[in-house]
Amino acid sequence: MNGYRKELKFIVGDDVLLDVRNRISGMMMYDLHQCGDHYRIRSIYFDSPDLRCYNENMSGVSPREKYRIRTYDCGADPIMAEIKIRHRDTISKMSMRIGKDLLNALVSADRQNAYDILMNIIQESPDDKTAEKRVAEKYLSKIMTGYEPVCIVDYERSAYVYDIGNVRITFDRNISASRQMNRFFDPKLIGEPVLNSNMHVLEVKYDEFLPDEIEAVLAGMHLTRSSCSKYALSVKRLTEGLI
Repeated sequence: MNGYRKELKFIVGDDVLLDVRNRISGMMMYDLHQCGDHYRIRSIYFDSPDLRCYNENMSGVSPREKYRIRTYDCGADPIMAEIKIRHRDTISKMSMRIGKDLLNALVSADRQNAYDILMNIIQESPDDKTAEKRVAEKYLSKIMTGYEPVCIVDYERSAYVYDIGNVRITFDRNISASRQMNRFFDPKLIGEPVLNSNMHVLEVKYDEFLPDEIEAVLAGMHLTRSSCSKYALSVKRLTEGLI
């Protein structure tokens, strides 16, 4: 499991996003894994029948967890099963790489097949403390207690990094939601927008401290914090209408 990091979220307009980008571009670099201006992130989120994860997010419960299957640029490699843990303003993440067999079992709610694959991962893990085994155990527990895929969340991300403080600033644009699980890898999938067209999500992550020079940039923008996750925004959009 990754160590806990601070995570700050803001919902911002086009003008603020452009202003922040202009201010940080001279001091921060693009993430090394990013090709071009942005890359696409697509995730399937899982939740209980009574939407426990969603309701905990909306109520501000801490600590809380989210379960998602994630891929990048609509590709089938890697496919990552992730668990994101939030405790107040800090986050941590556990993940394991999975194959299409487990993805298909989870998405189709084939619990027996998912159980068999997850049990095989657990039994073959040579170390009780490996992240893969812990993720498999937690997914197995959730799937067997009724967790199922709720929605796809899709967006374009631009990511900037700064070595001091291990800072990562991301711009998530064109966030959309869909229930068409069978089109997870389809680059032509068009979901429902979760925010108005000129609104986006700005996230700031760092370790023990935020360097003064980065803090000064953000303080000068008069940003307003948001507690809603992209998953919560997506469920709200699909069930209650445009925010």
